[in-house]
Amino acid sequence: MTRTFLTADTHFGHAGVCKFLRDDGTPLRPWDDVREMEEELIDRWNSVVKPDDKVYHLGDVAIARQGLRCLERLNGKKVLIRGNHDIFKLSDYTQHFRDIRGCHYLDGIILTHIPVHPVNLMRYKGNIHGHLHYRRVLLDDGTPDERYQCVCVEHTDYTPIDWEEVRSRYNVGDRA
Repeated sequence: MTRTFLTADTHFGHAGVCKFLRDDGTPLRPWDDVREMEEELIDRWNSVVKPDDKVYHLGDVAIARQGLRCLERLNGKKVLIRGNHDIFKLSDYTQHFRDIRGCHYLDGIILTHIPVHPVNLMRYKGNIHGHLHYRRVLLDDGTPDERYQCVCVEHTDYTPIDWEEVRSRYNVGDRA
């Protein structure tokens, strides 16, 4: 059976991301070297995604152009929801992705890179997004806003997450 997965912010080719720190001073990612990070991200991706599965990558796929080469080794039929760091020519992405979009609607949920503003969210059941890495969209009282689900690799054990798992958080009915 074909499955659908979500991921965001792989940052292939981005050596600096291995040096980024969380607010508490711990490393954002558990690797010291970008090549080590890429190999582990590829292994984890291919451990769950099969060749015929669909993957929505919610942006910031590769920061350095050479990072795009990692995409050749990833299983699945990929759709890119462009992020703020997906800055290369469209032709650089079309060889790796079956479709490229600014956002996508799935079962009443909007998929984006950057979280949509709460005022615009009232038309949707929720927003699945990337961009925030380990952070979450918070309510005024500091608790996570459950309308938003971040699928950055830091939230998903550096592995694409099954759409059905994320979808179930919204109590959404069967696909149309």
